[in-house]
This record gives sequence, C-alpha cells and structure tokens, in this order.
Amino acid sequence: MSSTAIGGRPAQPLAGELYAGDAPPLTSGGPLEEKHLRSAAYRNAAQQEKLTSTHWHIAWANGLGWGFDGMDGAIFSLVAPMVMAEFAVSLPEYRTGVQIAMLVGIVGLYLWPWLADKYGRRTLLAINIAMFSLMMPLVALAPTWGFFVAAYAIVRFALNGEWAIGSMLVAETWPARLRARIVCSDRAAWGVGAALAGTITAVVVQNWGWRAAFVMPAVVALLAVYVRFLCPESPYWVRTTDRKRRIRAELAAGQALSAEDRAWFSKADKVGVRQLFLPDMRRNTILATFVAVTNLIAFSTVGLWMPLFLKEAHGWSAAEYGSFYVAWGLIGVVGIAGAGWIADLLGRRLGFVLMLAQGALFLTLWIYAESHTALWVYGLLWSIGFLGVWGPATTYTAEMYPTRIRGVGNGFSWAIGFFIGYVLWPFVSVWIREATGSFHLAFLLIPVVMLFQAAVVWIWSPENAGKDLDGIHV
Repeated sequence: MSSTAIGGRPAQPLAGELYAGDAPPLTSGGPLEEKHLRSAAYRNAAQQEKLTSTHWHIAWANGLGWGFDGMDGAIFSLVAPMVMAEFAVSLPEYRTGVQIAMLVGIVGLYLWPWLADKYGRRTLLAINIAMFSLMMPLVALAPTWGFFVAAYAIVRFALNGEWAIGSMLVAETWPARLRARIVCSDRAAWGVGAALAGTITAVVVQNWGWRAAFVMPAVVALLAVYVRFLCPESPYWVRTTDRKRRIRAELAAGQALSAEDRAWFSKADKVGVRQLFLPDMRRNTILATFVAVTNLIAFSTVGLWMPLFLKEAHGWSAAEYGSFYVAWGLIGVVGIAGAGWIADLLGRRLGFVLMLAQGALFLTLWIYAESHTALWVYGLLWSIGFLGVWGPATTYTAEMYPTRIRGVGNGFSWAIGFFIGYVLWPFVSVWIREATGSFHLAFLLIPVVMLFQAAVVWIWSPENAGKDLDGIHV
C-alpha cells in the first residue's frame, strides 16, 4: 500500500512512533485507520516493505483454518461407508443428505464474506471459527440420519465462511510479491488436515467408531481467540471504509464530490451482487466463477467418492484407503505450495496450466490402474496437480475483485461453484455410477474438465502476479 490514503487525497503522516520499522511513514486514510494505527499489529500489516510477526500470525491463523477444513471434509468422506451402514441409507439417500448440507453451506459461503465487506474481516473470522468448532460435537452425537444432516449443514455453513474470509485477510495483508506463495502455502494446510483425517480414520475410527472422529476438531475453538488478539483488521478494508464515511459526510454537508469519488461511491455505497455484473466487473466475475465451478466439479467427483471407488472397484478396506488418504493429502501439500512459487515467479496462468495438465495426466493413468502399486504411485502423482491447482485458484478469485466487493465477489463465485459442483453435479456422477456399475466413467470426465479450465484461464485471464490489490482494482 502506498503512503497516500485511498480516495485520491494526500494523507497526513502520523507521529514517528507510528512508523513500521524501517518502512516509509505510515499514513492515515481517515479516523478509523487513525484508530487502528495505534495497534502495532495493524501498523505491521499496513506496510508492504518487510515481513513481521504479524504477517506470520495471520498466515498461521488462515493455515490452521484450512487445515481443519481439510480434516472435516476428508473425515466426512472417509467415514461415508460407516455412516451409510449405521443409518441404513442408500447411496442416493446419502447423496441427497450431502447436497442438503452443501446447500446450507452455500448460504454461509456467500453470507460470511458479504458481512465481512460490511463489518470487517477479523471479527467475522473469529465468530465463525468458534461457531464451527462448537457444532462438531453435535455431529458426533447425531441419533438419526436427519439430525446428522442438520448438524453437519450448520458446520458447513460456518466453515465455508471461515476459509473465504481468512484467504481475503491474508491476501490483503501480505506483500504483493509474496501473495500467491503465502495464500497457496495456507491452502496447502488443507492437505495436512486431510492427511490427519486419514490418520484419525485409520486409528481413532477403527478403535472407537466414526463418531469419535467428529469430536476431536472441536479444539479449533481456541483458534478464534488467536485470531481475535493477534491478527489485525485488513488495512484495505479499513481504508475503503474510511473513504465511504468521508464521502457520506461530504454529501450530508452538501459538498460537491470529485468525479473520481462520485464514480467510485456509486459502486461502493451498497454492497451487492448487482455490482458484479456491471461492465467493469462482468468479465472478471464470469472468469472467477468458472474457475470455482470447474474446481468443485472435479473435487466433488473424485475427492468425495474416491474412498467408495477404492472399496468397490479394488476391495480396499477402511484402513487401506485411510492410509492412502494420509499420503495423498501430504503429497498434495507439495503441489499446492509449489504452485504458489510458480504463480508468483512465473505468473498465475502458468501456475494453473502446469498443475492442471499434470493432474489430468496422472489421474487418467490412475483410473485405469489395476495393481495395488500402480494405484498408489499414480494416485500420489495426480494429487500434486489435482490439489495443487487449488492454490492458484484461491489466489485468483481474491485478485479478481476490488476491496469494496471482494467478499461479495469471492462469496458469489464460490457459492455458485459449490451449488453446481456439490449440489447439482453429484446427480451426474452418481447417475453415471448407477448406470455403468462403477465410477470409472464419471472419473474420466474430470481430466477433460481440468484441461478445459487450463485453456480458458490461459487464453482469457489477466495476469495479476506481483500487483498491489489497489493497482489491479479501485
């Protein structure tokens, strides 16, 4: 961020003690930022010249959030056969329950970032972390299938907002030159969580049953305290809010606005979906939503049904596919983190294409594999690109929207992605499985989807590597 306040007016330097180390003088964009600048953590996040402990606190908070998201999603997938057996539900009934939970989760995916645009990133992040963690034990206590679905739906409602807000907070506080690397590294924590879920399934579930797996993540409630006390508010959001308040005050006083302020305020005054389809944002909204939709179609097909596929097609036990999930998630960490380095050093588009092409190739080989060794080798290789592309994708959608609607835009794109990928697409994948007797054909569609995404991103996407967020959008 520059030393000029958002809104086009030079800002007054604050007192020397409010400087951030050796960085240039920090400046206040208005009364709200002047208040926040009293905090050393905020001053650290408001400068772009050097990394501080505050940047790492923010990264750790978001990374832990992604880790628990990976743990939750993987546990749910890994215990699916056990849950179906205990509640005596068929695959179509189970699919419907998953879709109901995802529909509720979609509401959270849009609502939480929308609230974050209005009320700030940090407080909303702490609230929904606490909400998610306190709901997990209710899933474990579910006496019926209906109760299980309802409790898990509330978990997804909170959890979907957690990673959306956390990723925005990281993108808006870390230096632009490192943005993709840190967003991807945090996103890689999903693989660690998924791997830990495999351990839980292989050890905890085998000894104490599937319910025990849903109790352990409740300790994540402590993360809410960490966020609240060590992570500052986003300087981008603070300055945008100050600019809105200044313009409203000038309008109330009958003052004339500059052409720049008038044009900006006409879009920033009310946060809503309509802004996403104005001429200046329509293309970005379509591209970001396309990336979200195709990523979630791919993951909901293979990630959701992979344990069942390994059990049905290859006779793997819960212990076997649980162990595979551990390794699969950990190798995926390498892919996601590596994709971040590629995206920062060589560009966002190349990061997408390399991950998608690699994942599509080895996923195809894995689907046709028959031997136990081939399933392991190809399975771990396709996780590099298949999971790796999620790093660039998360960075991509955050960069495609300006601060004034970053939450709404991110929420909209991923909500549509979840609706199509997790609510509608399972009808397709399960129908193909029922019609053909296996998931082979449904899985084979995914490499095609991945290559199509690579082509669209390469041809039509802008290149935002290394750009300040306010240099991309106003």
